[in-house]
This record gives sequence, structure tokens and C-alpha cells, in this order.
Amino acid sequence: MLTTVREHLGQALFRRVAGPDGPTTRARIHDTPGPRWFAPERPIRTVHGDASMFIGGLSALLLQSLHPLAMAAVAGHSGYRGDPWGRLQRTSTFLAVTTYGTAADAQRAVDHVRGIHERIRGTTAGGMPYHAADPHLLGWVHAAETDSFLRAHERYGAAPLDSAGYDAYVADTARVAEALGVSDPPCDRRALAERLASYRRELTATPEARAAARFLLFRPPLPLAVRPLYGGLAANAVALLPDWARGMLWLPRVPVVEQFAVRPAGQVLTRTIRWAMTPPPRPGPA
Repeated sequence: MLTTVREHLGQALFRRVAGPDGPTTRARIHDTPGPRWFAPERPIRTVHGDASMFIGGLSALLLQSLHPLAMAAVAGHSGYRGDPWGRLQRTSTFLAVTTYGTAADAQRAVDHVRGIHERIRGTTAGGMPYHAADPHLLGWVHAAETDSFLRAHERYGAAPLDSAGYDAYVADTARVAEALGVSDPPCDRRALAERLASYRRELTATPEARAAARFLLFRPPLPLAVRPLYGGLAANAVALLPDWARGMLWLPRVPVVEQFAVRPAGQVLTRTIRWAMTPPPRPGPA
């Protein structure tokens, strides 16, 4: 009975994250022989393979929305409202391919994304031009994402890394960032914090950013039955944000509630996701 529940839950989660072609894509990523960008022992594989990514990914979207040019590009071109699951599936596939796939497959994925970025241009409501391939703008998206994934793993990961391990994780992500067109991406945690701080003067919570936060946190395209579980993930994604980012998005901090309710719920939810999506060990020979 428990095994059946685990299988059904794991399959449902995998379908949401990976899409209908998930099993075929997973087999291609993991079973195709050839050199990889990252060896099996690299920290990027540990972080990106952990259930904490569910919280880190949501937190990254909220943080990234605070750059008005990045948010304008997302609002105008990504279709996140009309096809949020498709966008999630494309992002998760890109992360999986570049983290675990062959070097050739990873390069094809990067080339595809760079081609999309090159075509995305426009002007914000305030008249500021943007181009998704701008290395400076890509640098913000990368830094916000890397910091969010790192913080989520540090707090909710099954086996948090030490300081050297997280420095190495940042260095690993820099390999992908550079391939995507980011100029001089940070290669350790201190440099990552400095890079994030360097963008602060450019950030603001535009109406589009606050609308995106409302959509992600309060109006997810999910059945009512599972919204409380999603709400737990969303609350932890908010709790993971830096205080200044929460203030900009009008997301108040309630320390007692977060310490005694939100964070424990995040631990339970990530453990449950990890349990559901990790296949049970196969019985050995008699």
C-alpha cells in the first residue's frame, strides 16, 4: 500500500516537473554515453538533484522578478501565465541536461536557449529597452537563481554541503552561466554575494513583479486539493528571500510563525518529495 502511494505520488510530481516526454528525456540524459560537463561527484549534481529545488526554484522566480528589465522580458515573452507548467518543464529539462547530460547535449541546450534570448527584445512600460541576451541582465538572472538554489539546499537539503562545497557549487554553475553568455560569473559564495549586491540599485518591484508574485503565491494553476501543500512550499520560498527583497514585494516577515510553523513544514514537504521521487532500493539476489 505504501509503495503504491509512493509510486503514484512520485509519478505525479515527475509529470508536473518533466512533462509528458519526461521518461524519454530522462533516459536520454542519464543513459547516453559520453563525456559530461560535470563529474558524478561535483556539487552541482548534489544540489540540483535534491528536493530542495522545489523551494529554491520558487524563491528564484520571486527574486529574479525584481529586476524591471528581466521582469518585462518574462511578462512579455515567456507565457508564464498561459503555460506555467510548460515553462517549468522547459526550465527543469535545461537544468537536468546541463547538469547530468552529455557535453554535446548540454551544448545543444545552451545554443537553443541563446537563440531564444537573442530574439527577445522590447521596451518596458517606462520606456527602457531590454534584450534578453544582454550579458549584464543574464548575470542578474544567474546570480539570483544560483543564490536561491544554494540557500534552499543549505536549509532543506538532505545532506547540506560545507563552505568549500558551496563555493564549488557556485563555480560549477559559472560553467553553465558562461556558456549562456554571462560575463565573468562569480566562482565562489563571497563573489556571488558581492555580485547580487552590485545589482541592488537597479532593482524595483514593478507592478508586473507584484502581479507575478500574486500569481505564484496565491493563484497557482493547481487543483484545490493540493493547494495547501503548494502553499507550504510557497511560504518557505518567501522565507528564503533576503529581507530587502521581501520588503520590496510587500511580503512581511513573521519570525515566530516562520520558525515554528513555516520552516518545519518545509522540512516535512521536502522530505516527502524526496521520498516520493526516489525509487525504492531493488531487492538483492537471494
